[in-house]
Amino acid sequence: MNKIDSIRPVFVDRIPKLLDNGVVYISQKYATAAHNCCCGCGTKIVTPLKPRRWRLETQGDSVSIYPSIGNWSAGCQSHYWIRDNRIDWALGFTPAQIAANRASDQRMRQQAHAERYRSERGFWGRRWDALKDLWQALTSWF
Repeated sequence: MNKIDSIRPVFVDRIPKLLDNGVVYISQKYATAAHNCCCGCGTKIVTPLKPRRWRLETQGDSVSIYPSIGNWSAGCQSHYWIRDNRIDWALGFTPAQIAANRASDQRMRQQAHAERYRSERGFWGRRWDALKDLWQALTSWF
């Protein structure tokens, strides 16, 4: 396994099935980026470019993806940043840190789903939700 220290962005409509090492494929149409793990293990890393997940920043021909990439499910457990096409290696996480990171990600996803649900409810749906919340608050006093 050979770690790489830089990555080349390629903008595509669809992410290809087979990925070249040292290339990050970016589909703005599907708000997704994908690359092979930068440690050289060959694990395909997919980063959804969504709020509360990862965000892509471009400047000229260089890209950065935030926050860091933590490959906790693979054997390598690599951890790195993609900044201006550079791979900046970070320290690995302990099992406790991985568990805490996953729990935090889960809470953030649940919060994003709840916010989207509330925004899609419409005026009367939000009023009904507020009435239910008020009812729960009142009944909890007794």
